Amino acid sequence: MSTLLNVTDLRVSFPIRRPGAMPWAKPDQLRAVNGVDFTLRPGETLGVVGESGCGKSTLARALIGLVPATGKAEWIDGKDLLALSPAKMMAYRSDIQMVFQDPLASLNPRMTVGQIIAEPLTTHRPNLSRAEVKDRVKAMMEKVGLLPNQINRYPHEFSGGQCQRIGIARALIVEPRLIICDEPVSALDVSIQAQVINLLIRLQKDLGLSLIFIAHDLSVVKHISDRVMVLYLGKVMEIASSSDLYGNPQHPYTQALLSAVPVPDPTIEAGKTIVPLKGDLPSPMNPPSGCVFRTRCPRAEARCAAEVPALLGGDHGVACHFPGPLTEAEIARARRTEAA
Repeated sequence: MSTLLNVTDLRVSFPIRRPGAMPWAKPDQLRAVNGVDFTLRPGETLGVVGESGCGKSTLARALIGLVPATGKAEWIDGKDLLALSPAKMMAYRSDIQMVFQDPLASLNPRMTVGQIIAEPLTTHRPNLSRAEVKDRVKAMMEKVGLLPNQINRYPHEFSGGQCQRIGIARALIVEPRLIICDEPVSALDVSIQAQVINLLIRLQKDLGLSLIFIAHDLSVVKHISDRVMVLYLGKVMEIASSSDLYGNPQHPYTQALLSAVPVPDPTIEAGKTIVPLKGDLPSPMNPPSGCVFRTRCPRAEARCAAEVPALLGGDHGVACHFPGPLTEAEIARARRTEAA
């Protein structure tokens, strides 16, 4: 199967000057994304999960050129998107679009819905007449579940779910091949979340889209994703098909995340085993040596501090020196450490 996007050694760092540092002192580097590798196939959805501060949104912004990055992001035609100048990247803007987290904040309050949805079209399809643009905007509004007669309304006149549909329509209007969804449902009510997720699934099937879907909610990611990538401090901990990752997680961090997902059955919820994580997420300005997860891992050994684990395992990749399900003794030790 062909590859739509092949990302290799993607890195994003931000210079941070410590309070009180001398003006001539070299700033520290906050490594938000630190050597991420993955591939994306046509028509596939890749879910990206991890705690806040793990680099998920920065990864998304790097892929579309909103933040500077190093490494490679090879598109299906062989071009490295990260190496393109802003002018040359414009040719790919219509192929890669983004849906942002806050549906209302990502829309210009001074523009009507019709103007917002039409803006990418007038930028990338300048030869279209005004009538053609309006017809396409109305057709897209219907496709995402909005009424065409609302075309002259402003964003504040819509609910949060409707605003996110506007954002989706804006992204789809130029017929992209890839949509990057940066936590598109986290700001919405649960019932509205389901509607937006089902809309994305339907549009993906109808239009043959590829999706990179970033979220905190692992149950949402399971519902929409073909494969799932788990990030921690800017590094990939595990990547596998959705069924493999949820059915047979190999990394201790993945196991801890999945154990915290609520189960809608009180009997099962009461009897499940929670894998506790000790402490807080370390600072990306000073990550732990070796495996970045070792300071919170119930299985960490001396090797974990000395060596950075490689992402091994082929279709089910795991970056861990000691992969596999945690034992009852390891979980009990983690609980004692957390209580202490």
